Amino acid sequence: MKFKRFLSIPIFSVFLLVGFVYYVTVFIFIDDWLSLQSSAGSLNALIFTVLAFLSVFSFLVCVLTDPGGVPSGYVPDIEDSEVSDQEHNKSGIHMRRCDKCSSYKPPRAHHCRVCRTCVLRMDHHCLWINNCVGHRNYKTFFILVLYATMASIYSSVITLSCALQKDWDFSRRAPLKVFYITCGVMILGLSLTLGTLFSWHIYLITVNMTTIEYYEGKRAAWLARKSGQSYHHPFNVGAYKNITLILGPNMLKWVCPTAVSHLKDGIDFPAARDSS
Repeated sequence: MKFKRFLSIPIFSVFLLVGFVYYVTVFIFIDDWLSLQSSAGSLNALIFTVLAFLSVFSFLVCVLTDPGGVPSGYVPDIEDSEVSDQEHNKSGIHMRRCDKCSSYKPPRAHHCRVCRTCVLRMDHHCLWINNCVGHRNYKTFFILVLYATMASIYSSVITLSCALQKDWDFSRRAPLKVFYITCGVMILGLSLTLGTLFSWHIYLITVNMTTIEYYEGKRAAWLARKSGQSYHHPFNVGAYKNITLILGPNMLKWVCPTAVSHLKDGIDFPAARDSS
């Protein structure tokens, strides 16, 4: 069933884009700039190939990994609550029931209208991976964006370097100039898009928020200001701990998209009030 996710036009478009960028970067720009027969050309081709491979591998893992669904028959532990309803309201943690699934949702879980199920710690549904980004594949998604950003920036630098070293004769080679400009604009635009997305998720990780929680938090903060109170995201337990909760305690495994053994069940999460 998971492999059916690849039967998607956006996923096919991603493979097409990756193949095009890889081909023009290695076999046109690097070969034209340094020559693939030289040691410098071979080294640059190798580095870009590794980045492209890591991007594709992370993409495949991201598509195939289940984001984490709410266990069937999940019921919140009402008896394990020494916290008053008022404190629950202040922290933003509530017992919630999904109208569409007709079942309880753990904290941070949300219903995906595309997948038609509740997803643990749901960030968003990503069209480009034909899958939700949730508790079990959020790290993989973040690493995918990291490697894709690095690869696109590397390609942009190679394209620019190749263009600058050429002795352009503006009275000739019009098609070649159009090709260089088109590829340069496309790869630079891809780098800016991925770089912006990567920066956004760095921020979300450091404050331990999902994209959904960010927009919910903006509304909660606005309502709190209207009533003369202040809003604090309940799951923000400090930048370093927030990072280790997503990427893991071992820094050597931070860039490995499959190193997710540190993830818990996705039902309970450390909250700021627990450490205070």
